[in-house]
Amino acid sequence: MNQQQFENFTASSLYCEKCKAAMPVRERLLLVLPDREIFDYLCTECGSSVGRREITAGEKILTQAMARRRPRREAAH
Repeated sequence: MNQQQFENFTASSLYCEKCKAAMPVRERLLLVLPDREIFDYLCTECGSSVGRREITAGEKILTQAMARRRPRREAAH
């Protein structure tokens, strides 16, 4: 497997202490700094903060470059 496939993860569900279960989450931009962005994961049921993710400036540039390099799939006719 290609290592680049696993460089950027975003969570779709995390354990919520308040709900006592793994719950779907949404990602909210919490803080923008010159060298990174910090995101907060919020439980969609109760709104509690259940985790954080940081993206450095280098990771963001790499992600954008990879997105531009991916060939687009053409719709079937």
